[in-house]
Formats: sequence, C-alpha cells, structure tokens
Amino acid sequence: MSCGLWKETRAVAEDYLYLCCTSPQPAPPPPSESAAAMRSMAQDMETQHQARFHTLAQTFVTQCGLDPCSSLRKVMEELVGDGHLNWGRVVSIFTFTGVLARLLLEQNRVNPGLDPGQGQGLGNCRGLAETIADYLGEEKKDWLLENGGWEGFCKFSHSAREVSQDLSMKTALFAAAGVGLAGLTFLLVR
Repeated sequence: MSCGLWKETRAVAEDYLYLCCTSPQPAPPPPSESAAAMRSMAQDMETQHQARFHTLAQTFVTQCGLDPCSSLRKVMEELVGDGHLNWGRVVSIFTFTGVLARLLLEQNRVNPGLDPGQGQGLGNCRGLAETIADYLGEEKKDWLLENGGWEGFCKFSHSAREVSQDLSMKTALFAAAGVGLAGLTFLLVR
C-alpha cells in the first residue's frame, strides 16, 4: 500500500506542478479524482493567499541555493513540525510548491518538460514532485493512511466544496493551513 501511496502522491504532485507551470494553456484533464480535487483546492488557496505565497516563494528562492528540493523538504518538515498535519496543510504544501515551481520556471531554473500524460513528466519539476511524494508518501504515510489516503482527501474536498458556498466558511477551512503558513513565514524570514 505504501508504494501505491507514494506513486499516487507523486502523480497528484506532478499533475498540480504541471498545471502551475503551463498556465494559461489548456491543461489536460486530471489523471484522478484526487488530482482534480488538489487542483481545485490549491488554486482556491493560492487565490486567497496569493501575495503571501508569492512573497514566501521569492524568499525561498533567494535562500535555497542550487538545491530547491532539499530546501523544500526542510520547509515541509517545518510546516508540520508541531505534529498537527491536516488536509489544509497538505494543500498548502502543494500550493506553495506550485508557486515555487512557477517562480523557478520564470527564472529558468527548472524545465516544465512534457505533458505528464505522455510519460515524460515535469523535467526538473519532477524533483519537486518527488520531494513531496517522499515526504508525504513515505514519512507521513501513517497519517495519510489513518485519514483515508487520497480517497480521504477527495472526501475532505467534497465536504469543503459543500461548505464553501459561503466565502467565510472557505476561510475557516483553510485556517489550519494559515497556521502552517505563519510557521513557514517565520522559517523563511528569520
């Protein structure tokens, strides 16, 4: 199950990073329900906190040196360092990494590669996707499994959509992720 969990985590990450790095071109359909749910939730979170994510990604790029993947791993560890992983924080990891990948692409530090549906993946962005998969699909696999894996994320996403008809409710759903963003801000600014 954990190998399958890692592969699904990588597929969701590759899909989302590909989407971030190829906008505004029409994106291929998501490869799974969990990838579709991540697209929706992460794009909503980015829209809601756009300035903060962009500032954090710029700060990250100036501090990460030549290896953004190992620095991203440290950021993910810090983001959930208080031991309170939740789906909002998972979405914030994906959202931050998407903004980061777009910024690295703009600076010609990554290559988006070909359509992941064609098997060529994201070029250098694949490393960012694999970093997410290594952390969530291996190190945090117990939490993912306890919370229903990516099927559990889809259920969370469906519940969030039902509740988020009201913008204030959507804000409440991302409150836990905001706590993680505050920690990320602290980590990158100190």
